[in-house]
Amino acid sequence: MTDSASAQEQPHAAPASAPAAPVVAEAAVAVATPESVAAPAAEAGAPQPQRKGGSRRGGRNRRKPEGRQAPEGAAEGSSQAAAPGAAPRAPQRVHPALEQLAALYPHLFGAVFRPLKRGIFQDILAAHPDLFEREALKVALGLHTRSTRYLQSVAAGDKRHDLQGQPVEAMAPEHVHHALLEVYRRKKARATEDLLPKLRNRMMAAFEASGLTREAYTELVQGRDEAANAILEEAFAEWAARNAKDEALLRAFEASGQTLEAFADMYGLVARTVGQQLERARRLAAARVQAPVAAVSAAQSD
Repeated sequence: MTDSASAQEQPHAAPASAPAAPVVAEAAVAVATPESVAAPAAEAGAPQPQRKGGSRRGGRNRRKPEGRQAPEGAAEGSSQAAAPGAAPRAPQRVHPALEQLAALYPHLFGAVFRPLKRGIFQDILAAHPDLFEREALKVALGLHTRSTRYLQSVAAGDKRHDLQGQPVEAMAPEHVHHALLEVYRRKKARATEDLLPKLRNRMMAAFEASGLTREAYTELVQGRDEAANAILEEAFAEWAARNAKDEALLRAFEASGQTLEAFADMYGLVARTVGQQLERARRLAAARVQAPVAAVSAAQSD
């Protein structure tokens, strides 16, 4: 399912060395609001959210010393921040509209972030015509949907939710994929371990959850970032190798005539793990049988 709002995306530049997917922030904003968010390009990388006092909100907006909101990343680019022994930065503060949203809809903007349904911007304005100023709400939603916590909920493949907290729409596969890449890029900058194996595993899981063929999925999610495309190909290679191993195990199990526990014990394996591998192999075999049937049905309906 391709999100129709994705045409509003305006990619920001990312370091060439990182397999980032800068379109993911704008994609998330575009599906949350009907218009492009009027926020500086530097705000695309929202900070890791922190708690403040009793607030349940996550991501915070940086503030200039005089108390006005500063673009994300402004403090990092200042000479004061770069100088050794510089004075501590001023405490970050949540956008007032986000504080209001967290109080009104804690199931969406509170301790847990949920992906927002398309058109949520109009829904909020319609529900609270006198509470939110249009432009302030637009900027607040942009900050929220570019935050790492929000992108993590998208990367997890959670469904989009309405104001009542009800899931109303599946997340588009391309949004899940690009959120995975963007979260990886942000964590990689401060990680002490190699995060690529985890990223590839999550890519494989997202691909399988999409229900698409490898060709259709690749066409949908691939972009101009060659480094990101290379990671996707590596994930597919691992997926194919794992499938081949699972299929060989299924053939050996069926030929053995043993119970699952006896078969696993015979090879010194864990029965639960073997069961998972066998189930994956059976699902893959069923999908291969169903794919030609689905293709014929689609051709006949056209």
